[in-house]
Order: sequence, then structure tokens, then C-alpha cells
Amino acid sequence: MNSKTEQLKELSQLNDELENYFRNTIIPQLFVDEDLLLRKFTPPAMKHFVLKEEFIGMPIADIQDNFKYPNIINNIHSVIATGKMLEKEIQTTDLRWYQMNILPYITFREGKTNGVIITFVDITARIRDLKEHEKLILEHELLLDQLAHDIKSPLAGLMLTCEYFKVLPEKKSTKFLKMLANLECGLSNIKRVLSDFTESHWGKQKYQSATELVDLPHILDDVMLALAPQILESNAKIVHRFEITEINFVRRKLRSVLYNLLSNAIKYTPVDRKPEIAIYTFEEDGFMVISVTDNGIGMCNEDLLTVFEKFKRICASVEGTGVGLYLVNTIVKNAGGKITITSTPGVGSEFKVYLKLDSTQ
Repeated sequence: MNSKTEQLKELSQLNDELENYFRNTIIPQLFVDEDLLLRKFTPPAMKHFVLKEEFIGMPIADIQDNFKYPNIINNIHSVIATGKMLEKEIQTTDLRWYQMNILPYITFREGKTNGVIITFVDITARIRDLKEHEKLILEHELLLDQLAHDIKSPLAGLMLTCEYFKVLPEKKSTKFLKMLANLECGLSNIKRVLSDFTESHWGKQKYQSATELVDLPHILDDVMLALAPQILESNAKIVHRFEITEINFVRRKLRSVLYNLLSNAIKYTPVDRKPEIAIYTFEEDGFMVISVTDNGIGMCNEDLLTVFEKFKRICASVEGTGVGLYLVNTIVKNAGGKITITSTPGVGSEFKVYLKLDSTQ
């Protein structure tokens, strides 16, 4: 009798502790039992997900629309069955983005999972920052490339003018010759500065100074987070299989490569078709090969010849600037790699990015 009383007292104490925790935590959390009934939720969860006290005891299936995440039931079943935590990025009814962690609620005395604790961490600002970061990188790369191009052309013309002055048959005064020499020296200095600028931006020095050992799955997580609104809106299905995951490369450059390839795969899919994108990696002849396959509109042979040209767009009805693939190709080529494309109009495309696996980019 005393043992039963002690157990009830211990259970009551644990329940009070859990109740106190749920009432005072600032993190949105839900407790769903093994029968998929909502048992508790924290006050922040009430605020963010439009939950009400009368929802307690209701099947989570009846209120799942508050999460804008239709697969939550299957995910809860999976966590209860396996006892392993699951992470997802979801959007809620207030149009904010959260990292959702579904953790098994295990009773250690019985050694079984009696439900799940669902925790939400607001990542709206992170998604916004990632998208803005990618936009700034694109604008920055384009500006620097355009600046170098615009300076090179008139500079080359001035250098030719100097050479022409040198061979004129007329006698020149000492003062004129000195001025010409000063002009030529100044132009040579400008050319040297421009050369150093372009080499430091696109050349090996840039890649060597910023190279680090990066993990491709982590890069892909960041990219998918930045593209989360597009993925959700298009209902895109993205699968991946990595035979090789690590490479010495510039983190932001690799992120830009993946971001542009995935963004294009989503954008260039017909509106009546759900995007299906497969990302694979494998090693081939000392290269990491990143294969990105889609079921989009595809390209004809004529488009394949010009797709990497600056401002080239294969479909005017799709929003874009025509510089994404140009920058991707420039990044990969200057790192000693290459990109190949196979495509069938109306069926889809496969981009293969070859990146050197050695540490000398």
C-alpha cells in the first residue's frame, strides 16, 4: 500500500514538474501522446499556432492545419516507432518559418516511447538573411565582373593609341615624348592594378585564401532553407544520395553553385508539373561530381551552346536575370573544374559539376 502511495506521489510530483515546465518555457512546444492526442502545449505555442485550451485531448490530426505541414502525423508515427529524433523546416499559419524537432518522450522505467515532444525554433530571420545573402553575392559578383569588363575595353584602346603615337614619322619635342612616356606608364599601372584585382577576385589566390573543408549536406541544408518558400509553393520533391560529402572549397561559392542550380530546377518546371529534383555525388578521376537532375522544361541543342553566357535566358516568361548559370560556370571553371549538361526538351535536364578533390583550388 505504501509502495503504491509513493508511486502515486512520485507520479504527481513528476506531473507537477512537467506542468510547471510547460507553463514557464518561452519555447513553443507540444506534447502529443502515443494515441496522437494533444496533451499539453506551452503558452508560446498558443500564440504562434492559434491553439486553444479546448484543443487539449483532441487528436493532433484535427488541428494539424495550424502547422501548414500535412506530413506531421506520419513523422510522429515514425519517431514513436523508431525512438529517433526528427528535424524539419515548416511554415505556420502566421507565415513564419520554424525548425521543428520531434523528440521521442521515453518513460525510462518502462523503456518505451509514450509520445513525442515537438519543439519549434523560429528561423524566419535566418531564411530571410540567407536569401538576402545569396542576392547580395549575385549582385556583388556581377558588379565586379562588369566593372573589370568595362575598364578593360577603353584601357586597351588607350594603350593602342600610345603605340600609334610612338611610330608617327613626325619629330616630337622632348616635352611631348616625356608626356607620352608618363601616359604610357600610368596606363601600365592601371592595367597592373586591374589585373591584380581580377586575379584576386576570380583567380587561384582568392580560392586558396578562403578554402576550407566543407560538408556538402550542410551546404545543401542552408540552400534548401533559403529556398524553402519556393519549395513549399511548388510542392517540390528533392531527394539526395551522397557517396562523397567533403571537399576543400570556398563555402559561399559552393553554396552559390547549389543555390542557383536548385533555384533554376524549380523555376524552370512547367506550372502543371511538380518539380522533382535529385542530387547525387560521387568520385570520378579525382573530382567530386555533383549531379543535379530535374524534370523541368529541358533545353534544345541550341540553348545548350549559349546557356552559360551572361544575361542569356532560355525562357523569357520565367523571372530571372540570366546571370546565375554564368556565375556558376565561372566559379567552377576558375576552381579547375567543369560543368556538363544533358537535356531533353519537355523532359528535363541533368547538370554535372566536377570539382577537384585536392586542396589546391
